[in-house]
Amino acid sequence: MLFRSLALEEALVNGFRHGNKGQPDKHVTVQCAVDDAGIDLEVIDQGEGFDPTSVPDPTADENIEIPSGRGIMLMRAYMTTVEYLPPGNRLRIVYRKPVTA
Repeated sequence: MLFRSLALEEALVNGFRHGNKGQPDKHVTVQCAVDDAGIDLEVIDQGEGFDPTSVPDPTADENIEIPSGRGIMLMRAYMTTVEYLPPGNRLRIVYRKPVTA
């Protein structure tokens, strides 16, 4: 569960820092659904949105020294689904427990 909470923390920080550009009068909203199969989260900021494909790959040699993009990379590593909904200020992250026989 620790890794999933890290993914949510990264989503919230990105919403406040990048989406809302740190403006204290703007909000970040979280919608959550939890069941036996896993967790669905939506994080919505009040920013203009962005194109997630424009974020450089933080594992590429030329970007190793740049801190940008690591939060998205962590979310993708720990969650089953990471999806930015248009216009890019609404993030849906989903974790599904592995099915055991």
